[in-house]
Amino acid sequence: MRVARVKWPEPVARWVKRHREPVVVQALRSTFAATVAYVIALRLSPEAAPLTAPLTALLVVQVTLYATLTNGIRRVNAVVAGVLVAIAFSLLVGLTWWSLALVIMVSLAVGHLVRVDEYVAEVAISAMLVLGVTAVGEYAWARVLETLIGAVVGLGCNLLLPPPVWVGEAGESIEGLARRMRQLMLRVGEEAAGRTPAERAAERLHEARRLDHDIVQVDAALRQAEDSLRLNPRVREGLLHRIVLRTGLDTLEICTVVLRVIARSLTDLAKEREPEPLFEPRTGALVERLLSELADAIVSFAVLVTTHVSSNAESAEERLAAELQAAAATRDKLAETMLEEVRRDPRQWQLHGAVLTEVNRILDELAIEHRSRRLLEELDRSTREQRERRPWLTRMLERTRITRRRLRDRLSAIRRTA
Repeated sequence: MRVARVKWPEPVARWVKRHREPVVVQALRSTFAATVAYVIALRLSPEAAPLTAPLTALLVVQVTLYATLTNGIRRVNAVVAGVLVAIAFSLLVGLTWWSLALVIMVSLAVGHLVRVDEYVAEVAISAMLVLGVTAVGEYAWARVLETLIGAVVGLGCNLLLPPPVWVGEAGESIEGLARRMRQLMLRVGEEAAGRTPAERAAERLHEARRLDHDIVQVDAALRQAEDSLRLNPRVREGLLHRIVLRTGLDTLEICTVVLRVIARSLTDLAKEREPEPLFEPRTGALVERLLSELADAIVSFAVLVTTHVSSNAESAEERLAAELQAAAATRDKLAETMLEEVRRDPRQWQLHGAVLTEVNRILDELAIEHRSRRLLEELDRSTREQRERRPWLTRMLERTRITRRRLRDRLSAIRRTA
């Protein structure tokens, strides 16, 4: 008997898909932590509206689990220091324009003294927020209690409800960068096959240089993804995921630099040969074909980097290998035609060789063997650094693995005798 699938209405389907997104999950976690902190503070704090507790919970829960464990203490210290500064000023002088200036100055100085590093500004922010609502008298010290409540709830929320994993967003950023590189390479190839004015070639060079800004944005998304993977109980093999994404971005960054060099070589060639075409018709067609194949290979490489399912990874790897093989064959044909063209017309022969050299570098960076070797090197280096930096953690993990292995052996022995 075949069960009919229920087709949800379009608005419901969009809501179900959207509520699983990391941004929505993070908003729900923050709201939950702030609400719980406020409810607890209502029972424990003598104030009627203990808003410092949900404020602190928001500050603490708006980070990844790794950042909570490594930077959460500094953030809590910053909030507590700001609260104490605000309480002292509220008891002594109250809120005036000159006391506000003193609060900011003293808070920044205290932030440096207690070594909260990048959270120095939060000391002043917390002090100003608390100074505006703190009542003079016995209720002033209730702000410290509310801060501790919010900090505990925020830390507990990050432990019990792990933050979302931002790998999907980082993967989309990497693929988006690869597709922008592909579009640029296609345009460069099309223009190299015909008569290219020097001004248009220079525009393509500026576009290649602007890819550096895209890399900065992708790097920021990748750093957020790396933090969300560290110490996250819902993630297995987080180190491997981090290394795969990071090395993939490094490879794309190198290809971006090489693409910029190719655009610069073609720009110089256009200036030297104007108004003549950059290449002869046959050579130009091969250049366009080669850059098109390299562009497709870059996108396939990005898909391979961001693919986590084994079957999809195998198909992506096969597709990348086929595209690199086709590009290498076109490269060989282009080398032959360029050699013939240079023999007939040796002008700017060094620029022809520069284009071939940079193409070889892209092929080498995208090669599967090169990537496998790079992954192994990074895994060994990360493992070695972790052992040197945290030997106690390495020993604890080894003991845990031994204990699990012994338990599995005992269970297997019990099942065999049963």
